Amino acid sequence: MQISAKSEPESLIQYVNPLIGTAHCRWFHFTPGAQPFGLAKPAPATNASLGNKSGWEATGYDYRDKTIEGFPCLHEFQVGGIVLMATNGVLKTIPGSVNSSGEGYRSAFDHNEEIAQAGYYSVILKDYGIKAELTSTPRVAYQRFTFPANKESHLLFDIGNKQGESGPVIDAEVTIVNAHLIEGWVKTLPEYCKKYQDGATVTMFFSAEIDKTPNVSGMFLKEKTFIGQKTIKGIGAGAYLTFNTQENEQITAKIGLSYTSIDNARLNREKETQNGKLTFDAAHKMAQQTWEKYLGRISVETPSKEDKVKFYTCLYHALLGRGLASDINGAYPKHDGKVGQIPLKNGKPAFSFYNTDGIWGGQWNLIQVWALAYPEYLSDYVSTHLQVYKDARWLGDGIACSRYVSGVGTNQLGNVIAAAYACGIRDYDIETAYAAARKNELDGINRPMGAGKLDTELFTKYGYVPHKDKGPWPDEAWMFSASHTLEYSFGAYAVAQMAKALNKTDDYNRLMKLSKGWENLYNTKTNLIQPKLENGQFIENFNPMQVWRGFQEGNAYQYTFYVPHDPKSLINKMGAKEFSSRLDSIFLRSEDKIFSGGTTINAFAGLETYYNQGNQPCLHISWLFNQANRPSLTQKWVRSILDVFYGTEGIHGYGYGQDEDQGQLGAWYVISSLGMFDVAGLCNIHSEFALGSPKFDKITIQLNPHYYKGNRFVIEAKNNSKDNKYVQQYTLNGKTLHVPAISFETVTKGGTLKTVMGSQPLDQY
Repeated sequence: MQISAKSEPESLIQYVNPLIGTAHCRWFHFTPGAQPFGLAKPAPATNASLGNKSGWEATGYDYRDKTIEGFPCLHEFQVGGIVLMATNGVLKTIPGSVNSSGEGYRSAFDHNEEIAQAGYYSVILKDYGIKAELTSTPRVAYQRFTFPANKESHLLFDIGNKQGESGPVIDAEVTIVNAHLIEGWVKTLPEYCKKYQDGATVTMFFSAEIDKTPNVSGMFLKEKTFIGQKTIKGIGAGAYLTFNTQENEQITAKIGLSYTSIDNARLNREKETQNGKLTFDAAHKMAQQTWEKYLGRISVETPSKEDKVKFYTCLYHALLGRGLASDINGAYPKHDGKVGQIPLKNGKPAFSFYNTDGIWGGQWNLIQVWALAYPEYLSDYVSTHLQVYKDARWLGDGIACSRYVSGVGTNQLGNVIAAAYACGIRDYDIETAYAAARKNELDGINRPMGAGKLDTELFTKYGYVPHKDKGPWPDEAWMFSASHTLEYSFGAYAVAQMAKALNKTDDYNRLMKLSKGWENLYNTKTNLIQPKLENGQFIENFNPMQVWRGFQEGNAYQYTFYVPHDPKSLINKMGAKEFSSRLDSIFLRSEDKIFSGGTTINAFAGLETYYNQGNQPCLHISWLFNQANRPSLTQKWVRSILDVFYGTEGIHGYGYGQDEDQGQLGAWYVISSLGMFDVAGLCNIHSEFALGSPKFDKITIQLNPHYYKGNRFVIEAKNNSKDNKYVQQYTLNGKTLHVPAISFETVTKGGTLKTVMGSQPLDQY
């Protein structure tokens, strides 16, 4: 009898295209050399040296640019630097103007000579005939350069200059320890540190091993060079190594990184490179094996390669951002700038500590994907923020090396903690977690800027945030009365559910009362949320499409549907017919605008529209039809958004230049394409997913047995096609479902959900 060979599982990284959406993208978006949630994020930069005037603009790599100015090793929210660049000929030590030719050390490149994959990047630097390659271990960036024959081949370490979102450099130091070892650090002042934590800075450390002895070496301060010098300090500091290279000779740099010290950067490098024995090719193989494993947690089957590319690129981005900030020994950067130590468990750190952009709106994307398929990361995410809370006594929505860098001036970590608890992810100090979440929702006195929600005291006093048309800096303290009222109502509800589960009855009752705050701003004459003055009167000269007057990054048409914790009450106020009709008309008007700002390349292009898939406040709205007993409309419009808003090109990726925010828009695609979504962000004690239209013929979700009872949950869609987007029947483990919903607990017990698809909308099952 002939036994057939076992077929290898399909490679999933072939469907990841990191170049998607890189026109007008954020600093942390394009880091192909990184591992999932890694600290080391090596990537090419085309315009990073321009810096980031306001702290949030697109910077780093732009698909439309024609030159590369170097390869930074660190790319995080408000954090970035440690740049390497390979050149030859006349030594140049500044990058020069963006897209200039011959002005600095930058080089022209061609997308046709560029490879970007999950865990690997390569490009030909055309000005020099040098091939650059990038990969990584979790805390070590690998950069390999293949040189032509040249007696003046240079490797630059440009350390002391601003990069992307890192802000201006305060100080830097670089030392050539020996012929094969370069170490140093750079201290920066990110714009959001200046705004949210006065006096805070971010320091990045490195320890780089080079596998070839240079003929000549020296230091530089911007354009000024110092041949033979071994150390230098100050803004613009850097080092250069000059080699005599043979044709196709390779030189590899292994750059250990840390946010705590040079010693720990060195330790990270030594441990993760096996004391230098781990080669570039071996690290590359390990990085891609890691990506295969992480992407393989959710496998999808479809004949459409385009849809697979969208899905796995979106999943890739959901796993890329918010990377490691702790060292291999558990050292981590503390809120006060000192070094802390994560407790050890069985000789290893009890959890990993992460950097993170704010989680504003994350309950509708990242939190659901992480809770479902990556609960260990969500656990570490919560533990990270609880450590900051222990150190600083307040939760900080966005953190860079533990520094407060909120970004939006609000704070939805209470929702996240409540969701993690409700999902059974509880391997952290529960009482501390609850205390932190409670304080986040209820305490306004002496609240620091970095904790966000500066108008919490007003919300708890009035039950809504009174509107002002003028106020002092910062804007977040007074400008967004209506959107803050809605967010705080949602947050109060989420933490109330945790309070109820922990038998904290008084807290539950108080928080539930506050969760009704949105009703105070509901204008029954217009069926719109409208800002209200302290005297209880609605504001005059109200324009529902106006942004920034009571509404943050949105308008009244969009924010009126921001009642995810109590949609039934909103539907009752508006009337079920009016609710569904208005909601449907919003999408009808928005489809030709690509559900955002059309083809305008700008992060805020969709703010003055009826619906904006390109920003957080709208991301639950298409799923609200389920709450109004019109699930077919959710199926219709979610499918349309998946097809129209999301693209597979450098320019059309996440809309056109929309604000992807470290995987949020990508994660929305992932969870929505599974045909499951919870508008309440999984915060309910018995949380459940609303069911929609699965995008794929078969979906297999691998469950983490440490947290959940099941091994896998399978979704099968019979007769699935572009036209057959409507569900005709749901069956769970052979039993018909008459309501399009399934509990989170049921999913994580494992099983099979089958759908029969058809071309006709159906609202009753």
